[in-house]
Amino acid sequence: MNQLLLTLRFYATGSFLRSSGDFSGVSISTASRVVKRVSQAIAALRRTMINMPGNVREIEEMKQGFYRMYRFPRVIGCIDCTHIRIQSPEGENAEVFRNRKSYFSINTQVVCNYNLKAIDIVARWPESVHDATIFEHSTLRRFEQNEFNSGLLLGDGGYPVRNYLLTLLINPNTPAEECYNKTQIQTRNIIERFFGVIKRRFSVLSLGMRLKLETVQDVIVSTAVLHNLARNQNEENPPVLIDVVEDDVVINDDIHERARPRDNMVRDSLIADYFLRLRC
Repeated sequence: MNQLLLTLRFYATGSFLRSSGDFSGVSISTASRVVKRVSQAIAALRRTMINMPGNVREIEEMKQGFYRMYRFPRVIGCIDCTHIRIQSPEGENAEVFRNRKSYFSINTQVVCNYNLKAIDIVARWPESVHDATIFEHSTLRRFEQNEFNSGLLLGDGGYPVRNYLLTLLINPNTPAEECYNKTQIQTRNIIERFFGVIKRRFSVLSLGMRLKLETVQDVIVSTAVLHNLARNQNEENPPVLIDVVEDDVVINDDIHERARPRDNMVRDSLIADYFLRLRC
């Protein structure tokens, strides 16, 4: 129990290991081992706590939950990446972790549901890797086998448009296209809320970690597990005492051009058959 409490204090305050160790009456080396051990144990729960919908009932529940928000049909998740600050991992590849704001970070991809819970997380890529590349190498490609009953993901301009991953139209020309864009933005905003809530709940995610890279990855996943547990227990969201600065969207030119064609069947069909009649 003491080890768990030390680790939770470290997550919540984002303080140095020395501070957490002193509070618990242990050395900094012991605190480091404790945080590593407990984070590994909590992160191992991801298989039961962080899951995409696994059957038709769960998929339909996701779709209905998102639809009730802003009336965007068939959505089961919203996707985005955020930067988690770390110390320099050192070594010859350290610079690939340095981001545009000159600090080192891990580019972490999350899919969240309508209830502000993480349903997929990837926390192993350096900052220099583009969001679209992380997506292309993730298990979310399962959507291509229609594993989720025609369910959709919503993403920002950093992602390529797919028949299961819908991004904004670059230059909307009709009221229906403008309605699609507006509803897509409103619905997708929940992933920004997710990042804000989890970074306030666990300050270590925004203040940075002076830990080995492998332990940082376990900490990121374990905080997502604990966040989902808090949502399951109907815990209140942490108060907005400070603004958490979110990452600017960087749109890779190649991805931007691939998203430009207006012949995506699913998006065009939704606009013509649904958003044309929807009052925005």
